[in-house]
Amino acid sequence: MNLTSFIKRCWVLLACAGILITSARSVLAAEAKAETNTATFQSAEVAAAGHGESEEAVEPTLVAQIGYSYLTAYMFCLSLCVGALFYLIIHHLFDAAWSVPMLRIAENMACLFFPWMLVLLLPILALQKSIYPWMSLDPNLDHALGVKRILFNSYSFNLLLVVILLFWGWMSHTFRRFSLAQDKDGKAIWTQKARFLAAWGIYAFAVTLTLACFLLMKSLMHQFFSTMYGVYYFAGSFWVTLATIYAIARWLQTRELKGIVAKRHIHDSGVLFFAFTVFYAYIHFSQYFLIWNAAIPEETFWYVKREEGSWWDVGLLILFGHFFVPFLLLLRIDAKQSMTVMGPIVIWAWLMHYVDMTFNVMPVLYPKGLHVTIFDPICWGGMAFLLGFAWWKSFRSFPPYPLRHPRLKEALTYHPVPETSAGPASH
Repeated sequence: MNLTSFIKRCWVLLACAGILITSARSVLAAEAKAETNTATFQSAEVAAAGHGESEEAVEPTLVAQIGYSYLTAYMFCLSLCVGALFYLIIHHLFDAAWSVPMLRIAENMACLFFPWMLVLLLPILALQKSIYPWMSLDPNLDHALGVKRILFNSYSFNLLLVVILLFWGWMSHTFRRFSLAQDKDGKAIWTQKARFLAAWGIYAFAVTLTLACFLLMKSLMHQFFSTMYGVYYFAGSFWVTLATIYAIARWLQTRELKGIVAKRHIHDSGVLFFAFTVFYAYIHFSQYFLIWNAAIPEETFWYVKREEGSWWDVGLLILFGHFFVPFLLLLRIDAKQSMTVMGPIVIWAWLMHYVDMTFNVMPVLYPKGLHVTIFDPICWGGMAFLLGFAWWKSFRSFPPYPLRHPRLKEALTYHPVPETSAGPASH
């Protein structure tokens, strides 16, 4: 696939997406207007009014603007570390071979939990009363907060987040410590220890990830109930992490990992990224469908608020940009190996995941529609640059791949990818 063909396909996809978005917005807006007087819509409006929806929007303070922009950037960067830790867990849990050449990329990314992500958490803890509305409420006067007070109180909030970040940091550094020890003596005991840690760590990871995203992001609207919110955040996190690892591996393929990362490893990374494109869409749709079908006010108001003003357009952008665009572009087998296709998709994945985090965080501060301030790119770019520099410094401090991993030989002799009828893809 040459550049001209790729540009033509992008224009066709964007045109189709624009037509679909415009049509969907017109049809659904007309349907919503026709059902204004139905009981379901009335209950949703009442629920929205009773869950922080005021008639007159209050102008957010400068501290609140900085705090929400910082929280959005933090949740984005936390996603990369969370996805990298899960990458390590499933690698050791399934004793995988194909991921060995890229294992050190994920190890150093996951090790950003400590001290970097823990230090970056401190501003959120300092500004918590300006970020989280429930911090200023009396649980005795708010039933939704009262039934969750064991979790949503300042002591649990601060203690649990610090403990969770420390636990993730310990697990990530332990995985890397086992891997580096094996580089020295080549003993299989280190692989066994890593597999044992992954065996029980997968359960601890699931619980702690759910708690962390509940406290940091879901609690912004403390009345909201969703049993799938943790899985939803996890799916998006691993999705954007796979795109990031893919890009880093392709960059290092001509540098430190030359002769180590082959076409098959690139292909398998692209396939996994494609799989989680579908998985994320499935989880997000499942959460929306279950909430819509149940029509419980404590759940529906979260989506009602995100249909106000330009948030409706942001939701459609996530629908088409987070799923349909990467899904359609990655259907061909050779597309997963072509940087002409994957390069823009990786950048697009970063943008879509940030939009997704904005969709979760910012409607609390700007209920009438999307509002971008200078603090958004500053927080996002500054945090990404800091963590990227820390990752590169850590990566250069250790061997670029596991030197004596028992699956390394198998990984280096992995069978090639079958060529397509269109010819070999760019390597």
